[in-house]
Amino acid sequence: MRDEHVRLVPIIDAGIKIEKGYKAYEEGVKNGYFCKNEDGTDFVGGVWPGRVHFPDPLNKKAREWFGESYRFLIDKGIEGFWNDMNEPALFYSAAGLDRLFNEVRKFEKQNMEISVYNEFLGLVGGLPNNREDYLRIYHNADGKKIRHDKVHNLYGYGITRAAGEAFEKISPKKRILLFSRSSCIGMHRYAGIWMGDNKSWWSHLLMNLKMLPSLNMVGILYTGADIGGFGADATEDLVLRWTQLAVFNPLMRNHSAMGTRRQEAYRFDHTDAFRKIIGIRYSLIPYLYSEFMKAALTDDMMFRPLSFDYPGDTFARQVEDQVMVGDGLMITPVYTQNATGRYVYLPEHMLMICAASADEYECRILEAGHHYIDIPLNEMAFFLRPGHLLPLVRPAEYVDCLNTKKLKVIGWKGAASSYDLYDDDGESRNYSLNDSLRTICISKDGVPEAEGGAAPELYAELY
Repeated sequence: MRDEHVRLVPIIDAGIKIEKGYKAYEEGVKNGYFCKNEDGTDFVGGVWPGRVHFPDPLNKKAREWFGESYRFLIDKGIEGFWNDMNEPALFYSAAGLDRLFNEVRKFEKQNMEISVYNEFLGLVGGLPNNREDYLRIYHNADGKKIRHDKVHNLYGYGITRAAGEAFEKISPKKRILLFSRSSCIGMHRYAGIWMGDNKSWWSHLLMNLKMLPSLNMVGILYTGADIGGFGADATEDLVLRWTQLAVFNPLMRNHSAMGTRRQEAYRFDHTDAFRKIIGIRYSLIPYLYSEFMKAALTDDMMFRPLSFDYPGDTFARQVEDQVMVGDGLMITPVYTQNATGRYVYLPEHMLMICAASADEYECRILEAGHHYIDIPLNEMAFFLRPGHLLPLVRPAEYVDCLNTKKLKVIGWKGAASSYDLYDDDGESRNYSLNDSLRTICISKDGVPEAEGGAAPELYAELY
């Protein structure tokens, strides 16, 4: 797969299958690494593989054991992991299932009129993630028995912490991608998250936008939502508009549930429009990677509400459907079905960039204030602040093929401006602002220059 420039990211679920001969199961039982029932026996739940035990991430030894288990896949060449089902999710518990089967028998010879039928459905529908099941789970935290409901939010955090800490030992020189479904404040030390099992709803597209600064405020920078929505059936226009927003998400991923409409970009009629929008993502990689790394290394936010950049602007405080991205961009995605444009508020005059592809775009300056802008379905619009620069690269089919030594810079005429570009090897753990930061400048005469490090070849487009 690497020869084809594909990097595999497998899913790691929290539940470990109960199966004789399965090494993880037998080691966990032998060493007492699994969550318990109140009587000290191993708790039995059900998820994808059927009956499972759950590792206890509050148990330090269990946490170290679970993290070390990733070594097998890393040694095979895996470079990234997606920790899933780690709330932990429960399809059922063994106790809950036994109770259900006992209660269902009473319906066997009944007349299933509507109230009885609804009671029957409620029994089965009440199996997943049942609160009573979570009250059955117990943890061992430094020798202290703790019931799960007291520490529920720490489960996904602990499972992902186990992996993050292990990666420091297993792969001390090379970065390993890690993101999780469940989390708690503080988990940014180990991984990113995606925004959970959303729906193919336009309201969830807007929620994706709002959650970007919210998660950044608690330190979580690597994030994104399932493009097109996870549950329910997506439409082509929803997936295309969502892809336009996801261009700016650190985690850009289309993902959907079994039984829903297939929603990969190539499933739809306008594949060329999808291809071109995805090309814009690759064109923006120098800027997006630079802003992500600068935020991570300086404890800053990559995504900000307008009011953070314009604290004195009382109207900017009310705007929740536009977001600042990094040094100088503001994004204004379309999030309404059938819309061919939207209203935007500009706290100052800005350069509007309307793009259908990395090569097909129009730039024009708009004055501060309220505007309605046309944004056809196959286009996206974003804005560049005065005095700021936007570095771009020719798009490619995969990141390794991007020529970051040759950049196009979009900027402003008649005023000196600069941009601090962070660029490292993208793989080692040698994160350094001093070694990886160079400044791109545009003089008043419009001459591009680069300072520090191996300077890229620059071409400037000024407006």
